[in-house]
Parts: sequence; structure tokens; C-alpha cells
Amino acid sequence: MNKLIIAEKPSVAVRISSSLAEGSSPRRFSINGVSYFEVPHGTDVLYVVAAAGHLFSLHQKGDSNKIPVFDVEWIESYKVRKSAYFTKKYLDTIIEIGKKCSFFINACDYDLEGTVIGSNIIKAITKKNANSEVNSDNVSRMRFSTTTNLDLLNAYDNISDFDFNNLYAGETRHTLDWLWGINLSRALMHAIATSGHKAVLSIGRVQGPTLSVLANREMEIKDFVSKPYWRLFVSFGGVDFENSRGNILEKDIAQDLLNKTKEGVAIVDTFNTIKEDRYPFPPFDLTSLQLEASRVFRIDPSKTLAIAQTLYEHAYISYPRTSSQKLPYSLNLKRIISQLAKNPTYAEDASKLINAQRFKPREGQKDDEAHPAIYPTGEIPKKLGLEEGKVYDLIARRFLACFAEPAKIEKTNAVLKINNERYLASGDVVVNPGWTTTYTYHKFRESKIPRLSVGENITISDAKMDEGMTTPPKRYGKASLIALLEQKDLGTKATRSAIIDTLFDRGYIKNSSIEVTEFGMSVYNALNKYCPQILDPELTNKLESEMSKIAKGELSKDTVINDGKSVISDILAIFMKNEKEIGTELGNGLKETEMSNVLGKCKCGGNLVIKRSRNNKTFVGCSNWPNCSVTYPIPQYAKIIPLHKTCDICGTPKIKVFSRGKVFDMDLDPNCETKQKWKQRTTESKETKSKPAVKKPAKKSSKKPSKKKKVSKS
Repeated sequence: MNKLIIAEKPSVAVRISSSLAEGSSPRRFSINGVSYFEVPHGTDVLYVVAAAGHLFSLHQKGDSNKIPVFDVEWIESYKVRKSAYFTKKYLDTIIEIGKKCSFFINACDYDLEGTVIGSNIIKAITKKNANSEVNSDNVSRMRFSTTTNLDLLNAYDNISDFDFNNLYAGETRHTLDWLWGINLSRALMHAIATSGHKAVLSIGRVQGPTLSVLANREMEIKDFVSKPYWRLFVSFGGVDFENSRGNILEKDIAQDLLNKTKEGVAIVDTFNTIKEDRYPFPPFDLTSLQLEASRVFRIDPSKTLAIAQTLYEHAYISYPRTSSQKLPYSLNLKRIISQLAKNPTYAEDASKLINAQRFKPREGQKDDEAHPAIYPTGEIPKKLGLEEGKVYDLIARRFLACFAEPAKIEKTNAVLKINNERYLASGDVVVNPGWTTTYTYHKFRESKIPRLSVGENITISDAKMDEGMTTPPKRYGKASLIALLEQKDLGTKATRSAIIDTLFDRGYIKNSSIEVTEFGMSVYNALNKYCPQILDPELTNKLESEMSKIAKGELSKDTVINDGKSVISDILAIFMKNEKEIGTELGNGLKETEMSNVLGKCKCGGNLVIKRSRNNKTFVGCSNWPNCSVTYPIPQYAKIIPLHKTCDICGTPKIKVFSRGKVFDMDLDPNCETKQKWKQRTTESKETKSKPAVKKPAKKSSKKPSKKKKVSKS
């Protein structure tokens, strides 16, 4: 029998064909530059083909711009977007090879997206229509969490029935997200047009609640009134003991307590030392990996996901889009650790685990029915890029560390009593570093408390009062916002970073420490005033819950989609009733944001403003684009403030840059003479690093050098 196996990416198709060839080389062919593989397997002939992500996209029937739009269908992606035209050759190749086959296997990623991608292709081959139903008689599913030879062989040998419920849940998610986004985004653009402005706007099922979270934090910061406070300390043995009252909001009270402290006698009220076990962190799920890569390496969460996906496709790690912190016994964890012991980088740590027979991991609470936690497969990586190597090292060390022994910490608590006031101090000393010798990205903070005896009188060396000011809540970074969205069950593990990127692209938010723009606040204020349902996280959570029930077979796809259409209709009715008022607020917000982003004038007369590219990079461009194509680079992930003056040499606007603890002024032109000193310093620094260290001449020995024997060159 001829069977067609559909992989989600070309690199995975290569691995599947090589694995199923079982020692022999699969025959490789191509059509229009797209490769496919022919693999004899028992009495069957397997054809392995690759998609390139989604080959089909939802699109409305007809070309009307009316609202609401509810009549949609799946059509070829290359017919929807010019940027997807490259997918045509993949689809043409798959359909051509599919004509030879009578059985079809979806081997795309085992999640809702992968199920939809493969199913649409199978429907297009068998029914010539991606909107038809899948025939269960000749379709099945491959399920795997790594692309190693062993796991792919096992997945094929244990091929499962087609996952219809996942397909229905995935189709429902796509349909509702598309209907929600197209209808409400069009409504926003119609509204702003009533104020005489044109802008590309969007709001989605998860975008709205996410913007609401950020806008509420923005208002908390804006409304925060900083107040002074005072804290009291006494010093003994080089350690500061803090008054148990913490922040004291009245200076007179603080000063009175300080005076009494200086007059009193310090008595040791409490002193105890205990030893604690500090257990290792659980293995990574996607969110914790994105958080840690951001903390340790400052890698953007979207990039972390892309890197992890590449590592997975090359069989170096397991499937990254998981919410699990579990490593089931069925993974053969001992074998993976033994494989890592063959890698010189991890040989010592892995060998310790093997020698101690430590094969039971420390796991977390989160679970995922489809995939385990992220773990290294044991394959030794080859030719990794710098950031790929960093992310892989995080994953490998975190995996090994969760098997290691706990760290031992000696924790000391001490309390001094002075005129009935309690002063506290605590200290930690690492007795045994345990798992932190493997997971080197975590270090315990150590501080030592001098040994004291309960009841003894001691002489303090100092008593002081420090003044401070209360601070507003911190802004979210992208990684911390992803963690919050997960906590609130908004979006999915695979879409959260993309949703945040969209808010950046639309100009609703800016800066690495996320700040809502004036325009973003106008969108929030207008929706909050007239259509608060769009911002309501509970509505989104309800839909997420219903989609989970579809995946479990507890609800039907049609029921949830019809409910969603009803909600959208109700929201649109309210929105259209208040369209002019919403448009006025949006227009005013757009004006204010444009003015706040202006760094100066372009030579053409337009404004030079901060923009964001498709790959999420900020740059300076002219407001008269496309009539003016002037652009300038600026430092990434930095706060930029206009100085409202121009450079005397090049004439471009000058800005102040706040970047990773550094503050400096610069003009926009990278070729300005003012930049030559920067380039010279950079070049000199590189040359200094590249020069070999100059060795001091060795002292002459008093001994005569021995004569070396001649070696024949036979």
C-alpha cells in the first residue's frame, strides 16, 4: 500500500524518512525544488512530504467590507497573502504525490495547530476541498514529542486513530479568532475613519484583555502618589538589623523610636540556626523557558520559541510548545542521561547522576496531556549558533539539575530587643551547593550572621534612620507579561508572545519595559467606555474552556461557534451605536501618540518618528512614507527621548538613549563624524582582545641545554 506521511516542516520530513528507512537511505525526489521522500517499509511504500506551516487560511466568502462577516471558508494561503506565495509549490507537490496514495498519516506537530495543518492538506487531496470532512477509514495520526530516530520509529509503529476532537477544537479556535478579529478590527477602522484619520487597527479575542491588563497597570502608575517613609536599623558585627515595623510613614514616630533605640540596651532575644533543603527547579515548560532565557540572556520570548522550535526539528530537544513540568518514566530517563554523559560539556554532571543512580526527577505541578516537559534528547548538537547554544545549555542543565541532590542551606535568624523594639536579621550560608553546580544559572545569595547567645547584652556599633519614597508598581516586560497571561489563562502557550508583538506593531504599546502609548490608551478608553465586553478576560476564558471541552468530546464545534457569533453580534450592535464617539477618542489618541513619537524634522519636511519593523525591530522613519524612504537605526530595547535639537555637523535630530544601565546622547545619522570616535574605540577594543598576550622572556638558566637526539624522517 502507498501511504502519504505529512510533516509540518521540511527538516522534520527528512528525519521521519531517515528513521523509517531503518538503516538504508530513503530515495529523495523533488518537484519545483520541493523535496519528498520514498521509503520502502515492509510491504508498504511510504511517501514523506513536508508542509511549510499553514498551507490553508480562513477567508471570507466574497469581497464585501460590510460588518458583520460570518461566512468564511478555508482557501489556499497563497491566494490570501502575497507573503505566503512560496507555499504554493509545497501544496502542489503534496497534492501530486498524494494522488499515488490510498492511506494518509498526519505527522504534523501533535497539537491543535498541527492537527489543522495536516487535516486541511488531507481534505484537499482526498476531497479536493479543505472545507470537507476527513474520512476516518484511510487516515491516522503519528504522535511524537521528539524527532529522534527511536521516537519516530515508535510513533509509526504505534500509529493512532485520527484525532477528530483536536481537529474540531482547532477549527473552532481558528474560526472564532478570525471572526472576532476581522469584525472588531474593521469596526475600529470604520470608527477612526469617521474622525478623518486612516490607520491599520486590530483588536482580537486575546488582544483586548491583554491591552486591558497593560492599560490598568499604566493607570496605576499614573495615579500613584509617592509618599516618604522611614526605616530604622542597628548594626552589629557588620550586619544591619532592621526594625520589625518596616516602613514607618510618620517621621516624628521614626525619630522618637530612633532616640529610644540609641538610649537602650541591645539584648539578644532570639538566635536560631536550621539547615534547609533547597530542591531544584522543575524542568522547563515553554513559559518558564521564555522567562529564564529573558532573565539570563535577554533573549526576546518570541525568539526563544523560534530557537526552541529549531532545536526540536533537529532532534536536540523535545517539543517546546508544552505547558508540562512532568518527565514521565516512559521517556527512559536513564537512557537520556547516559546519552548526555557522552557529551563532554555535560559528562561530569551526567556521570554523577549515573553513579548515584539518581533517575527520579524533581517535577512541577503543571501538566500537558499532549507532551511532557522540555528535555534534551541526548543527541550531541552540531553547529549551533550563539543564541541556540545558550538556549540548549539552559535546557540541558535544567534537565540534569532536576535529578541532582538538593542544596543544603544553613539559615540563621536573629532578633535583638532594644526598649521593647525588635530588630531582625537573617542570613543564609550554602553548606552544600547540590544541584546548583549543574544549573550554573542560579546562585544563592549568601550573608552570614555573627553567632550570638540568647539573653546576652551586646553593644551596637550604629543606629540609623533611612528615608525612602514609596514606588509605583513596575511595568511588565514581555516575559513577565507572558507569565501573567498564562496565570490568567489568556491565549495559549504558542500564541502569547505573538499577541504581544501585535500590540507593538499596532502602536498600542512601546519600550521593553512595556508602556501603553497615548493611542493605546485611547483604544482602551473608548472600548472600556462603550464596549467593555471586548476587554473582558472572563469572556475569553469562557471560550477557552469551551474549546477544551470540544477537545475532550464534551461539546460540539457548531454549538461553540454559534455561541461565539452571537456574542460578536451583540458587541457589534453596541459598538456601531457609539461609532462616532469611539472614532473621536481614537483620532485624538492617534494625534497625541504621533506627536510623542516625533524626534524631529526630516529633510523632506515630514516628521521623523519611531517605528517598528515586521521582525519587531524599532527604527526611525519618516511620517511621509512611502513618499519618503528615509530611515535611521536606533539602539534596540532602549528608551528614547527627543532632545529637540539637531547635530551641528549632520543636521539630524539628537536623542537621549537609556539602554541597559547606560545613558548617552547621539544624533541619528550613523555616518556622522561624531560617530567616528565610537567606531575607533570599538575597533581598538577588538584589536586589543584579538592580540595574543605577550609573554615575558624566561630567565636564562645556568644549566647548559641538553642536546636533542635527531629523529630520522623515515
